[in-house]
Amino acid sequence: METQLVLEKWQGVISTVIIGAKKEEGGSRSDTVKIGGQITMPLLFKEGATPNKPRIAFEISDIAPFDFDEELIATYGKAVNDPFAWADICVNEYKAGLLCLKMQGTHPDFGNKSPESAAKFISALLSKVKVPLIIIGSGDDAKDNLIMPACSEAARGERCLIGCAVQDNYKTLVASVLADGHSIIAESPIDINIAKQLNILISDMGLSLERIVINPTIGALGYGLEYAYSIMERARLAALSGDKTLASPFICFVAQEAWKTKEAKASSQQGIIWETLTATSLIQSGADLLVMRHPKAGQNVSNYIEALFKG
Repeated sequence: METQLVLEKWQGVISTVIIGAKKEEGGSRSDTVKIGGQITMPLLFKEGATPNKPRIAFEISDIAPFDFDEELIATYGKAVNDPFAWADICVNEYKAGLLCLKMQGTHPDFGNKSPESAAKFISALLSKVKVPLIIIGSGDDAKDNLIMPACSEAARGERCLIGCAVQDNYKTLVASVLADGHSIIAESPIDINIAKQLNILISDMGLSLERIVINPTIGALGYGLEYAYSIMERARLAALSGDKTLASPFICFVAQEAWKTKEAKASSQQGIIWETLTATSLIQSGADLLVMRHPKAGQNVSNYIEALFKG
């Protein structure tokens, strides 16, 4: 007797978030990136449509990175000291379709750059590279409340993805994103209830749920990955069952988690493997956007995505 595959039918759909705006849309990007849009659980192609593949964003910083090991530094060479050259290598040599910029130099301990300086930098970067941008604050809430509105305004009309909004500090960022036409990253500490509550708080300010991307705060391979995996899976099940407050795509900051592990620091080759396996595991739990660091790891994951979606 032939075994029949039981197919699940879901009532919900994951929001489609567009990053970047072309000239005819009021921006200056050469292309746009769509994430989300699924009507089924990850990679179950026979159950329903998965219109958009997971995408990779290359991580860059507005200052020379302080947490890169020697091999990573060597990969990019002197370009890590010049963010414009770094961005250019990512786009033209490693074919990055997205850049994730961290405004590390605005942090009080790492340069304390002013809002005016940050805005000038964003404008210059947007003129240098034409791929869509993800813009992330320094992690200091007080300073980010000054810096991120300036960055948002400098990128007005470019439909960037800006973050990260957290439960205790979201109002200033939401107001800026709302005013300047961007989408927002909502960060929750591996907690499905906080993720849902934060999305509700953000939408209550007038920002559409369709402009929210969830950062579930993942762990690397061997460092809480399985817990993050289960939280993402639960959120996706709830969303597809009809909970619109959780029906947002996921962004996973793979690089920062993978490269701070002792295993990744043991050797560059092991670091590449750790970043690769962390990313591929998260794709299976529903990751839509992966922020990565090493170009070899990025290529590995890109090949993996292409193999999954072949045909």
